[in-house]
Order: sequence, then C-alpha cells, then structure tokens
Amino acid sequence: MDENLASEHEAAGGRRARADRGGGAAARRAARSGGGPGVQQPYINRKIKVYEVLDEEGLALIEKNADTVLEEVGIIFRDDEEALKLWKDAGADVRGERVHFPKGLCRSLLTTAPETFTQHARNPERSVQIGGKATVFAPVYGPPFVRDLDGNRRYATIEDFRNFVKLSYLAPSMHHSGGTVCEPVDIPVNKRHLDMVFAHMRYSDKPFMGSVTAPERAEDTVAMAKILFGEKFVDENTVIINLINANSPMVFDETMLGAAKVYARNNQATIITPFILAGAMSPVTVAGTLTQILAEVLAGASFTQLIRPGAPVLFGTFASSISMQSGAPTFGTPEPSLVSYGAAQLARRLKLPFRTGGSLCGSKIADAQAAYESANTLNSTLLCGANFVLHAAGWLEGGLVSGYEKFIMDADQLGMQQRFAEGVDLSENGQAMDAIREVGPGSHYLGCAHTQANFQTAFYRSTIADNNSYEQWLAEGEKRADQRANELCRRWLDSYEAPFLDPGIEEGLKDFIAEKKGSMPDAFT
Repeated sequence: MDENLASEHEAAGGRRARADRGGGAAARRAARSGGGPGVQQPYINRKIKVYEVLDEEGLALIEKNADTVLEEVGIIFRDDEEALKLWKDAGADVRGERVHFPKGLCRSLLTTAPETFTQHARNPERSVQIGGKATVFAPVYGPPFVRDLDGNRRYATIEDFRNFVKLSYLAPSMHHSGGTVCEPVDIPVNKRHLDMVFAHMRYSDKPFMGSVTAPERAEDTVAMAKILFGEKFVDENTVIINLINANSPMVFDETMLGAAKVYARNNQATIITPFILAGAMSPVTVAGTLTQILAEVLAGASFTQLIRPGAPVLFGTFASSISMQSGAPTFGTPEPSLVSYGAAQLARRLKLPFRTGGSLCGSKIADAQAAYESANTLNSTLLCGANFVLHAAGWLEGGLVSGYEKFIMDADQLGMQQRFAEGVDLSENGQAMDAIREVGPGSHYLGCAHTQANFQTAFYRSTIADNNSYEQWLAEGEKRADQRANELCRRWLDSYEAPFLDPGIEEGLKDFIAEKKGSMPDAFT
C-alpha cells in the first residue's frame, strides 16, 4: 500500500508536468508577471548578496549574552515532565520547570540539525529547498477574521480557508500553500484542523504546514500525510513544516512542546519562533531583543534534536515593535528590520535555515499604510536572506485579518522580489553590446533587434499597477489599486481548477477524517 502511494506521488507529478508543458502562453505571461494564474515560478535561488548589520564583534557580544541568559536566567519548559527529564539527562540544570543550560550544550546538540533540506510536495515539481540560498514564500497564517471581496470584515469560514488555499495555488510567486491561512470558526475547534489540512492536500499540490494547536492534532496531520505520501516516504523525508512559537519571554508551553515532539519524532520540520512584540515581550532595544531571540531559539531548536537527532528545524523569529502610547503592534518600522537582519546572521552562524518577515502591516484595509509597511517589511525579509517567509501575502490589521485584495496586491510584490533576487544578468545577452553598437549615438532602442528579442520578458509587468495615461485611467473607471485587485481576485477564483489527486487517496483521507470526527463530540472552545 505504502509503495503504491509513493508511486502515485511520482505519477501525479508527471501528469502535472505534462499539463504544464502545454501552457506556452501562460509561461510567457508568468515570466514577465508575478501575479497571474499560470505556470508556477520555482522557489527563489538568491543571486544577490545578503545585507548584514552586525560585525564580528557585535555577533560575538550577542552570542555571549544569550549564553549568559541560558545559563543564569534559564528557559521554562512548562507542564512537560518528559521535556524536563530529557534536559536533565542531557546535562542541563533543571530547577522545577526552569532549565539552565551549561555553556555550549545547545550548540553541541544542534550539530545534528541539517543546514538545508527539501520539503516534498505531492507534486514533485513543487517541492522546495529550505535553507542555503533558497527563499520560499508562504501566505498569511492565523487570522480569525477576513476582509472579503464585498468589503466586509467578518469571521473566517472554511470556504474562505479553501479560497486562500486556491489563491496560493494559483499565485506563480507563492511557493507554498501555508498553514492556517485563516481560522474557520464555522467548524468545531477540535475538528477544524482536519478540514484545514485536507484543504491543503486537495486544493493545492504545493507543500503545506501542519496543525500545532494540540499534540493529537499534530498526530492527525502526520497520519494524513502518511495516507497522502506513504508511511515509509514520510519517515524518510520531510513533507510537513510546522510553526512552534515560544511563549516569550523565555517560556515553551505544553501545547507547543507537544506538537514539536510529534513532528520531530516523525522527521518533520519545525520552525522555532519567538513571538516578539518588543517592549512587551522583549527589551525595547534591538540588541536586547536579539539576545532573547537567540536564547529562546537555541533552547527550542536543540530540544528537537533531543527528540530525534537530525530532525529538520529552523531558526525563526517574528519581531514587531509596539506603540509606546497604546501598546498596539506596529509594522514596517526600522527596528524590526534590524532585528531580522541580525537574527539572519545569527542563524547562518548556527548553520540553521532562517524564517522571518512577510508583508506585515497594521492597516485595516489594503491602503497606502498597508503598502508602505508591507514593502518595508518584505524588502528587509529578502535582503536579510530569509529562507522561509510566512505571511508573505494577505496580512492585515496586525495579523487579525486575512485580506483577499491584500493577498493579490502582495502576490504582485512577491513577483517583483522574485525578479530582483535573480540579480544582474551578465550573459552576452545581458551585456547588450550588440544593441549599443546597432543604435549608436543619438538614436533610440525601441526598434533595435535586441529590444525586439527581449521585450516580452525584459521588465517585470505588474498585474495591479496602472501605468496608462490619465485619460485612459479616467475612461476605464478611475479604479484604485485595491479595486483592480478585487477584480483580479474574482477572476482567479473563477478560473481555479483543482490539481489531480488520486481518487483512492482522496477517499482514504475522507474516511480518516470521518472516523476522527465521529470519535468525539463537537467543541467550540
């Protein structure tokens, strides 16, 4: 059975590849645009240098301070006797629930963690590298509300969830299906994870994230992955990546620890992410925040290696500043960008893949504030060298809202980032010496042979921006960017066609879900 499922995994990829090869026009559109439902762009292989803000002295200082925090202050592992025993057996000083780490213990454990790994998708052509020079964009994660295409802010439903999975599948520069793209509150809390994981498996063939809201829900995710990929394939390969948040400052709770143990034992990836609102959950300074982040990541990431040496783990961070007047989180400001740059350097020194950033904003709608704040966050995300980018599209209102229009606008920007990451073309064609010779002084390049040969793909073509004349813009209805995004989003959803999934596998997944749901009463808290 397992071997048959693994063979089907390969066969599905072949069918999809043959279908893709027929889309020449779509391929040309995708080559010059990051926003249309066409041939998918591969994950980014950055050809540009990373930007670094800390020198050797600064990095060494923060590492020294983090070691001091781990040894003197310690990290709480709450309500998890197994975790405390593992740390004690590993040589840590365990005092109640607080673990104090001898200098070098965490780093020595992390030597077994892979520097890069592949997250396999059910369509092998959609598999992604995590680490190295790779950057993978994944959509918004976690909001309980949506801002829909009729302008309403309301609680999210499973239909919204499926729509965002479909949009992520269609977006050429979105490399990943994500996880909790919104929280479908119309399904019981104890059962919705089944529908969410199934939606990623059925409505997309890109890699996806698992449930972490309870250890048993993580177990369900792994069980469903084994139905989809085959048990042996899952044990030997990474097919799920999962978000494990530290309860900052310096606490890992039983829920996150339980999920982390499930995924690490099954060789699935975890992103150990301190969730930081600086000034409330970390010091107000960049250096102080980096120190705490490093300490928390060292403790959490090394714990996964106690569970299963070699299990893939990422150095994650989510860092925001806050308004010192209201306490509300703020985005697109300089300090979180400096944290991202510094944390990326620290991750590279640990030889761990790095997660940060996205298209973050505090705005309630897809307006100028949303655009500026998202652009500021996204630019530093790419330039710091992030390997996995959660919240790359769709984030509004400080993470409370998944926005349809915002998703489309962000996806356009992701295409621009993808093109920017390609760097400067220094090939013979890129040098364009034949064009310079042909045109000579005083003429123009519009009609020369080099321009004619390259015009279709020479410049990124935005799906959202209006660069026509004022008169044409007026004649076409004076549409704002968010209105154009609204129309494009509707066209995308209307054009959606589900990728092939073997009927036997789909039936197996549905049977598993039905059995699990039938085994417990509904719970909405």
